[in-house]
Amino acid sequence: MPEEFTYARAGVDRTLRATSKKALVFLEDTYRFSRYGEILRLPYGNLIPYRGDYYLDLVIEGIGTKVLVAQLAEKYDTIGIDGVAMAVNDVIRSGARPLAIADNIHAQVSDPYLVQEWMKGIVKGAVEAECVVPSGEIGDVAEVIRGIIEGKGFDMVFAAVGEVSRDRVITARDVQPGDVIIGMRSSGIHSNGITLARRILFKRWGGLYEPYDVPEPLDRELIYEVLEPTRIYVKPLMRVADVVKVKAAVHITGDAYLKFERISKFSKGVGFIFDNFEPQPIFAIIQDAAVKLGSRISDEEMFKTFNMGWGFAIVVDRMDKDAAIDAVERTGIKAEEIGRITDNPGIEIHYRGRKFILG
Repeated sequence: MPEEFTYARAGVDRTLRATSKKALVFLEDTYRFSRYGEILRLPYGNLIPYRGDYYLDLVIEGIGTKVLVAQLAEKYDTIGIDGVAMAVNDVIRSGARPLAIADNIHAQVSDPYLVQEWMKGIVKGAVEAECVVPSGEIGDVAEVIRGIIEGKGFDMVFAAVGEVSRDRVITARDVQPGDVIIGMRSSGIHSNGITLARRILFKRWGGLYEPYDVPEPLDRELIYEVLEPTRIYVKPLMRVADVVKVKAAVHITGDAYLKFERISKFSKGVGFIFDNFEPQPIFAIIQDAAVKLGSRISDEEMFKTFNMGWGFAIVVDRMDKDAAIDAVERTGIKAEEIGRITDNPGIEIHYRGRKFILG
């Protein structure tokens, strides 16, 4: 039996991360400084009461090891899109409209060409998200940042702030059996699970392929497929929230479909069944490459790590399904019913003729 290759084996231990995050409870001691009322707790973050009936949603996100893929390709003009996407896609989970983004780039060297290319992506992402970038920081910290190409090492972190009125907050508190889960199509692998993907796909990290190989059924070089920017979902989420009540919103990133567990903590007793997947070829290529390397990545591990074709999801009443799908698709992004809410706790996946429970 081939050895199982997991995210933990690649270097990202979910169990350890979950244990470490328990320390976040210490931050609650700061909540007493909220000047306009009580902090509103949500499944994927907390809202800060602001003047009147408005809340602010502030998030900070990174791109992770996708920066190494950009270095491997020596292509830097799209990686800023990923940074913007990771931040604004998190902000909209609460129903907030992103207002502004700030970037913090730690570089090995502030090479003028690199900075120019980074800014191209940041601006393109911000324009798509329709928000301003009023400030940012680039620090030269060569001893901290060492990439795979001398002088080209960098890391990107992005913060985004959005606002939402009290009556439009997506709380996840009234999700109930019979509700439907609508998925919004991803652009591919996005910016999550890259540590696992790199180690399986690219010879540079012990994987199967050279960067510019074109494994079937791809129609372009593998490196560019992995580097494809993360899709930005601001416009479709804002559009659908104008049309129907969005009960919950999930950015399918790290931990992938395990993220839905957090909804059940706010709407007690609900579970999830997912039964509609058409992953882009890159996901099958990852599993196939693992086999060719004498290992295997289970379907369960794929659904714990990757978006598997759906980058963002919303929960709506079944009566609102068609209107919600139409609203999303009017922004040019494919949307479909991908699952439903049940009264059986847990996350059930139906895929390739199999049924399994994530956990």
